[in-house]
Amino acid sequence: MRLPDFEAWAIFAKVAEFGSFARAAEDVQLSRPTVSKAVGRLEQALGVALFHRNSRHLSLTQTGQALLGHASRIVAEAQNAEGLARGGKQRPSGRVRVAAPMTFGIRHLAPVLPGFMEQYPDVELDIDFSDAVVDLVAEGYDVALRIASLADSSLRARSLCAFRLLLVAAPAWLDRHGRPEHPRALEGHKGFVYTNMAMPGVLRLNHAATGKEFVLTQSPALRADNSEAFLPALEAGLGYGLFPEFMVWDGLRNGRLECFLPQWRAATITLYLVTPASPLRPMRVTALLDYLEKAFANPPWASCAGEPGQG
Repeated sequence: MRLPDFEAWAIFAKVAEFGSFARAAEDVQLSRPTVSKAVGRLEQALGVALFHRNSRHLSLTQTGQALLGHASRIVAEAQNAEGLARGGKQRPSGRVRVAAPMTFGIRHLAPVLPGFMEQYPDVELDIDFSDAVVDLVAEGYDVALRIASLADSSLRARSLCAFRLLLVAAPAWLDRHGRPEHPRALEGHKGFVYTNMAMPGVLRLNHAATGKEFVLTQSPALRADNSEAFLPALEAGLGYGLFPEFMVWDGLRNGRLECFLPQWRAATITLYLVTPASPLRPMRVTALLDYLEKAFANPPWASCAGEPGQG
């Protein structure tokens, strides 16, 4: 029986990881023609194309997407075997591609990364900060941080931390408009509407004691697809909004912002670490997952996790 072309499978996985023949060749320390020939050899053996190629872009075909998980497992298993042969002394190395939400990523992920980089100097982090939901397999990501629901059940998810959504405004706004006793009092006031959601401006709030639900439809003072854009106007007293506590906890602590209607609550949100379905993954990816889980075991906003504000 003819053995599989393991080198070609491994090189295919590297080209898919980097999205480039040249970068893959540099990583595996082979010439670009050698890498290109290996992928061509594999495509010829399989009888299908694995990549769409043109002068400026390289992307996986549908078959390439389906086979990438198998190729990655081959590489991961070989790396694990080498680690065992070396008595577990192998150090994580190589590139890890990460997708992270813009505001959370910059405010909270970026500050914990120096510790990881010092601990694992041979690992290269490649992070895309965006609120868009990426296709991990098709776009070649190793890890994604995702907030809220997980639509793709084929992915593996690890709960990282939870946070609340809080109704907040500047004290000056509340002094000017009054501190409402019921969400319906907000219907005449303009707020900040986050557009990167299924129903922008529709807030579902439940009363903590009675369980009654009130659906508030906001009148927008400002609409944006990133909540960070709201903060200057929010702190200037130009509206109210429902914000994740990881964005506003420091403003609440310092008095720049005030939480109101604390008895009316939106659903608590969970932040997940999401990876492709395969349980086999490179050491560098496992190292990052474990590090982030420890880094966010006690997030900074947890110190403000008591009953927010009065009202």
